[in-house]
Amino acid sequence: VCVVSLVGFVMLCISYQPDEKTCVQFTVKLMYFLLSALGLVACILAVAFAAHHYLQMTKFTCDTILESCQCKLDTADPLGRTFIYQDAADCGSLTSMLNLYLLLQMVLNLIAALVCLSACFVMWKHRYQVFYVGVRFYPLTATEGQQQKV
Repeated sequence: VCVVSLVGFVMLCISYQPDEKTCVQFTVKLMYFLLSALGLVACILAVAFAAHHYLQMTKFTCDTILESCQCKLDTADPLGRTFIYQDAADCGSLTSMLNLYLLLQMVLNLIAALVCLSACFVMWKHRYQVFYVGVRFYPLTATEGQQQKV
């Protein structure tokens, strides 16, 4: 997302030529669109992974053992994965802070995804804003030189 914003600033510095007559302008616009699309996918994946970790964190059972917080997903499973957080005396505050951090990460990545989506939309609309639906063979009103004879 940072690279997309840097390319956007470079695009602002390039003098605009109508109909993309310069190769540099076309290349920067194409790079901006592709990086925006890649940023959109990356941000959506980051939201999905943060949501997955948040759902796992809500199901944790945590105990404080020797100044460390040990959390398990399933306490009945002896082979279940144990997450150990060193130097954490209070497991309740640790899990609440991690949950808050994951929620904040989901919101910020969702905002970044919406910004990347809007950048893609604006670039697409700027390039293809004219939709051709066909060719009109006869003008709606006849001009003076083209008066129809009766």
